[in-house]
Amino acid sequence: MPSVPDDDRIRATIDALLGARRPGATICPSDAARALRPDGDWRALMDDVRRVAAAEHDAGRLEVRQGGARVEPATARGPIRLGRP
Repeated sequence: MPSVPDDDRIRATIDALLGARRPGATICPSDAARALRPDGDWRALMDDVRRVAAAEHDAGRLEVRQGGARVEPATARGPIRLGRP
């Protein structure tokens, strides 16, 4: 089984993906998971990506959105988007 990337690598991947988008754009957590494991089971990384995104949100470095509105990661259910605050 492939190893799980550490939080710093997940954080850097989210940051790089957002940096490559236009200002105000968002990414799906699956974009980060796919970038981290392009030839493997990226779905297995989704909980880790969402956990790191929630920590970045709590630190004020990331915004979690659902349906275009800001949401709390701990209570968000279903698809979310990640963006810069």
